[in-house]
Amino acid sequence: MNRDANSRSALLALARSRRTQRALAHAYLHRHAPIPTLRTSLGFMTSTARIALDEPVHERHTMSLLGVAMYEGVAYVVEELGAGEVPIVYRLFLHGEREGHLVPLHTWYEQNLGEVALRARIAELARGLVPLTRTTHESWMLSTRVIQRRALRATGDNAALPPIRKFALQLSVEPVSGHGPSGKTTVTAFLRPDATLVEAWALPERGAIARITYTGIPSGLGQPKDTVVLLTD
Repeated sequence: MNRDANSRSALLALARSRRTQRALAHAYLHRHAPIPTLRTSLGFMTSTARIALDEPVHERHTMSLLGVAMYEGVAYVVEELGAGEVPIVYRLFLHGEREGHLVPLHTWYEQNLGEVALRARIAELARGLVPLTRTTHESWMLSTRVIQRRALRATGDNAALPPIRKFALQLSVEPVSGHGPSGKTTVTAFLRPDATLVEAWALPERGAIARITYTGIPSGLGQPKDTVVLLTD
């Protein structure tokens, strides 16, 4: 018996079944969405540009999860904007009227703290939080939907270029099995509506938090930016 061949066949069958499940789930979620006409699609593609600058500018924005404050019912998230830049701290509300909302800690930035002082404050905050455990993000599937298309005019030396493509991109995270926590959010994407589910963390009680990377910075060929989505039952 060739165990390697059997394992390979089993993995290929699993991959095909997951692709089928994702396609069916995507079709079901968007079954009532109007189909864009060929004229409107071609008009948007020919009147806007996919590339903003000739040379890429590496300005990747990444998010990390500090932990959960159980008494507040929030998770704290830090967004890194690059070397030498002051990070942004957010609260992700896990319960109540603002459930799923990602809100910056405005009061921290009203005090005009420098990068060193702010990072020290973040480290102090992290010591009092409950850390979260990463879970298998392949248990969820990500579907995207462009719900609005706009254009952003380039400035400076690139003012003569066509407008840059801008999208209101809906991100929906659903369990592959069809049962379990799910969530959605809408972000502003540029140049191309690409998004990838990168990782997920399990919450202490129920649910999870997913991190998604999309093209959110209109520099160069388009730079990645992160967002987090609360997944609930």
